[in-house]
Amino acid sequence: MRRSRTLALVGTALLSCLALAGCITINTPLGGGSDNSLHETRISGHGDAKILWLNIDGFISASPSSHALGLVRQPSMLTRVSRVLDKAEGDAHIKAVVLRIDSPGGTVAASDEIYDRIKRFEVDTGTPVIASLGGVAASGGYYVAMGANRVIAEPTTITGSIGVIIVDVNAAGLMHKLGLADTSITSGPHKDIMSPLRKPKADERAIVQNVVDGLYHRFVSVVTSNRPALDRSQLAMITDGRIFPAPQAKRLGLVDAIGHQNDVLAAARQAAGVDQAEVIRYYQGRQAPDTLVAAAASAARRPAAVAGWLAQMGANSSFNGAEPLYLWRGSAR
Repeated sequence: MRRSRTLALVGTALLSCLALAGCITINTPLGGGSDNSLHETRISGHGDAKILWLNIDGFISASPSSHALGLVRQPSMLTRVSRVLDKAEGDAHIKAVVLRIDSPGGTVAASDEIYDRIKRFEVDTGTPVIASLGGVAASGGYYVAMGANRVIAEPTTITGSIGVIIVDVNAAGLMHKLGLADTSITSGPHKDIMSPLRKPKADERAIVQNVVDGLYHRFVSVVTSNRPALDRSQLAMITDGRIFPAPQAKRLGLVDAIGHQNDVLAAARQAAGVDQAEVIRYYQGRQAPDTLVAAAASAARRPAAVAGWLAQMGANSSFNGAEPLYLWRGSAR
């Protein structure tokens, strides 16, 4: 037993070294395994009609995410949502889709792409989409929910955070103390805008603010065009970036109702015009999820089997650089 434990430790150490050296990467699809196709599993219910449950959780990005120091890679949120909706379009038995959103948001581009993909799915299929907001559905998470026909929050949901942020840290003062200077050569005066290596120029803040304002106005437009019951008299307050508890979000018209999963499924059946339906999920790999919220083939368990404690140290590298974000930083990790 001692020999096998030693071999296991040696193997883990070897995998760790290879991962740190960038020699290997384990790509984990939606649920693990080498099979890249999507499979269907029934979670509950019965009948000919189907309700598709689609989880949208974590950081919203168009880039694959990396964990365990790059050892484990998973498809981006945009890729996963697009593939699921592509498959759902080919199944006439799917009469409603539930988007289960538990996300503080993410990149502007990915949030907008997912929103647009949901809208196109509705137009192409005529299938109603219900957004079910989990613990946090803020900023880009709320933006994505605007693609749905109806939005239902849990009693404890935190939502809102309507706005844009570009994260920026400037190290010019520290460089000066260390005797370092930025000697970059650029093709134009603003090519290195938002460089952390030098003090910002006088007009650069206005340039960046103009970009942020344009993206912010798009966010507000998406909300107002999809929330006809929104309290327009409170619009300035609603869209100033603050977060809201579920009861206040309902009073302001940000959500339609407050309820739990059973209420969401009842609303989905009503929207579909059916009394009963199978609730299904799509998954990738060999192990099917057995509940609405369980991860398919638990990607969290697979890295642990491969690299032990490395999985506990995993860092998500799906966000890079000074990118515009629809993100509530208070919930981002």
